[in-house]
Amino acid sequence: MKKGVVALVIVVAVLAIFVFWSIGTYNNLVSQDEAVKSQWGNVENVYQRRADLIPNLVATVKGYATHEEKTLTEVVEARAKATQITIDPSKLNATNVAAFEKAQSGLSSALSRLMVTVERYPDLKANQNFLDLQSQLEGTENRIAVERRKYNEVAQQFNTQIRSFPANMVAGLGNFQAKGYFTATQEAQTAPVVKF
Repeated sequence: MKKGVVALVIVVAVLAIFVFWSIGTYNNLVSQDEAVKSQWGNVENVYQRRADLIPNLVATVKGYATHEEKTLTEVVEARAKATQITIDPSKLNATNVAAFEKAQSGLSSALSRLMVTVERYPDLKANQNFLDLQSQLEGTENRIAVERRKYNEVAQQFNTQIRSFPANMVAGLGNFQAKGYFTATQEAQTAPVVKF
């Protein structure tokens, strides 16, 4: 009888340890998942800030560069496309993040073309309103890079956790899915050619 009680205590202790470990692991996964969603909100926030700056930038450029209607239209259209793509934070998979990134990349390209166009208008480059908007846009682009990096870091921590044994068993039962990453753009893969 004494051996049976000891065996029962051991089984109950092992089960209790397993249950508490499972609960702790699940709660840790929930916490990491929420951290990824929170950081995604920060990413969307800085992209929205950029989108909010564009109408003022376009209006300022339009006043000086009346012959650049095509470039201005491309920027406005790219902004519209970029703001239409949103992702539910619970669906931050690789495909959805890539679609979001592609729309934002289109806007970045249109803005780059606009800034090249501005070089032909010295009066515009001297306009204080334009200079302020340009400075804000540059700051926002830096914030975007920082928030994307932070997002990738928390997504990596989460993805590592859900793939690691034995936490992957709890992740599978809790239906936790891997998060997508931001990647370098195709243009970033090629080094720029500098000619003197």
